[in-house]
Amino acid sequence: MKEKSDLHIIVLGTAAGGGLPQWNCGCVNCSMARDPASGLRPQSQSSLAVSLDGEAWTVFNASPDIRQQIQDNRPLQPRRLRHSPIKSVVLTNGDIDHLAGLLVLREKQAFTVFSTAAVGRIIADNPVFQVLDPELVSRRIVAIEEPFAPLPGVEVRLFAVPGKVPLFLEEGEPDLGVEGEHTVGLELKTDTKRLYYIPGCAMLNDAVSARLNDADAVFFDGTLFSDDEMVAAGTGHKTGRRMGHMPIAGEGGSLDALAGLNIRRKVYVHINNTNPIWRPGSARELVEGRGFEVGFDGMEVCL
Repeated sequence: MKEKSDLHIIVLGTAAGGGLPQWNCGCVNCSMARDPASGLRPQSQSSLAVSLDGEAWTVFNASPDIRQQIQDNRPLQPRRLRHSPIKSVVLTNGDIDHLAGLLVLREKQAFTVFSTAAVGRIIADNPVFQVLDPELVSRRIVAIEEPFAPLPGVEVRLFAVPGKVPLFLEEGEPDLGVEGEHTVGLELKTDTKRLYYIPGCAMLNDAVSARLNDADAVFFDGTLFSDDEMVAAGTGHKTGRRMGHMPIAGEGGSLDALAGLNIRRKVYVHINNTNPIWRPGSARELVEGRGFEVGFDGMEVCL
């Protein structure tokens, strides 16, 4: 551990689904991320790890990149022949980039998976997840606002944020901004600290804003800088809001919504490969000038 702390957070992955570079994308950011001389490092898919003592860890969302994330972060590596410091995984939704990593954690290691009932059904209904030995990997369903402890000394609550069902569950045009069990934020409290992890949020309503005020740290959905970013870049036809993500800038963006709250540290995560805040320029300057940080793989935050 670099620093003694009440709460130690490692940003395991900062990118949105597909990572940076995305395997089939040749946009400016992806091309730069493939070039070691560009200064833009590749980034894996969104996930956080949290610990009180540096020995036992809980992971928020199991990215498909979790094997490499463990390899890149020594505190999460085994201490002996068969061992893992990862004691639990907490899921905030059922998207592929947040739960497919469970399949990587299949080598007969005990841990607990916490999720809402809606996300738990996605796992239960797909037989491929049976590779997680039920005698070792317990699945704990938690209700919205129900406190639970993924680690001793840590209280977590899942709370509804506006969002939508995962892409693979969409039938026609989905309801956008629905508040329920499919997309949740995560509140973590210790005796002295309070942080939030919200990698997906369609809009910041009054209830969520009030909750985040006075937080020690908020790791928030930074998927797209502008709502029509992917359309303008020619990489997709959906807006950010159609995908269940509020933009950073513009009317109704998270930059203005969060800047007015008293939050000690504000960090953007779940950043899409097309987002201009990945590289130096006016977009990044705007974000940093308003007191926000752009997350990166391996970023450590001590509270």
